[in-house]
Amino acid sequence: MGKELLEDIIKAGQALKGIINKTPLQRNDILSEKYNCNLYLKREDLQVVRSFKIRGAYNLIQSIPSNQLSNGVVCASAGNHAQGVAYSCQALGISGRIYMPSTTPKQKVSQVKRFGKEFVEVVLTGDTFDDAFYEAKTHCEAENKYFIHPFNDLLVIAGQGTIAIEILNDLEDPVDYVFGAIGGGGMMSGVGTYIKRLSPSTKIIGVEPQGACSMKQSLDRNEVVTLDKIDKFVDGAAVKRVGDLTFDICQEVLDDILVVSEGKVCTTILEMYNDNAIVVEPAGALPIAALDGYRDQIKGKTIVCIISGGNNDIERTPEIKERSLLDQGLKHYFIINFPQRPGALKEFVVDVLGPNDDITRFEYTQVNNKENGPTLVGIELTVKEDYQTLIEKMDKKGIQYTVINDNQELFNLLI
Repeated sequence: MGKELLEDIIKAGQALKGIINKTPLQRNDILSEKYNCNLYLKREDLQVVRSFKIRGAYNLIQSIPSNQLSNGVVCASAGNHAQGVAYSCQALGISGRIYMPSTTPKQKVSQVKRFGKEFVEVVLTGDTFDDAFYEAKTHCEAENKYFIHPFNDLLVIAGQGTIAIEILNDLEDPVDYVFGAIGGGGMMSGVGTYIKRLSPSTKIIGVEPQGACSMKQSLDRNEVVTLDKIDKFVDGAAVKRVGDLTFDICQEVLDDILVVSEGKVCTTILEMYNDNAIVVEPAGALPIAALDGYRDQIKGKTIVCIISGGNNDIERTPEIKERSLLDQGLKHYFIINFPQRPGALKEFVVDVLGPNDDITRFEYTQVNNKENGPTLVGIELTVKEDYQTLIEKMDKKGIQYTVINDNQELFNLLI
């Protein structure tokens, strides 16, 4: 498969000329200094549809014989793949039907319609990607249309692999490590195949979100597994089951696979915007978020991190900030039973809170019995080490409290 896929990647590079952007490979001084290495960002967030997905979608669609395209193509997606298919349909003058969950943000639906123009019909159905996928496949079979899979297709994988052609062409120095996100596994299958053939010493490192590490678990068990549930926050990499093809390829080309918490991803998104003025989506932040775990190995080396996309919904900013603070140990929630006497709350503020601690949420849990009912309190710290001092002061004052952060069920219910 390796040799054939390599040839397909080279062919895809020719097919995509004039269609996609040859995205920049930029040395990042801030990250290079932080990790004491020579670090480059492959900016797929600057791609035509602001993600790499256009590469695989277009390569597959343009490869399909015309007699099989008479009825059009179909795909299911809640984001970047849908935009890639829509753009490809418009560019090739082919009709497409794109199924998206009813819960998809309006901004993403509008983007798909804008890229596809009159060639694409968007169908909103169900609450999840799986619902949309089922409907898409059912329609595809009933109407004899061609289904464009987001990752489990060799021509899609070949299209994504063209990222590697550009990386090796643009870098004069040998590449020591390439970090990239894994959802279904298509991008790193293609990138890994090409780089391992031309630069065998380069280490290929895949990165997954903690709440949806389907490739990691599959590789650990030596078989493709389906996760019972996933955290959908890193939407570009939130996949319950990776592809059979991508699993086989990743077994061969990956040197390691790292798992990063969603909170760490959020911290990285904020840092990339504040320090570099780069907008990355959660999946695009994964490879940079993983660097802390490889700090010793990458020192003095040449590193490439693939920023896979920049379609970040600005309405998610409050949640991103919240998850980041929680992950850093700077945000803590408690259920507190304040002593039923005058001045108890004032004493808490003066005697318990530190000078830089901030109450960010204060909510009575009982509407009709505020004086006697417990209170939900959110506290933001300046440094995480202040948490132990906060707990010690509450214990010393005899305050009755319950820590919410450690109780996932209660946290999801109240926060």
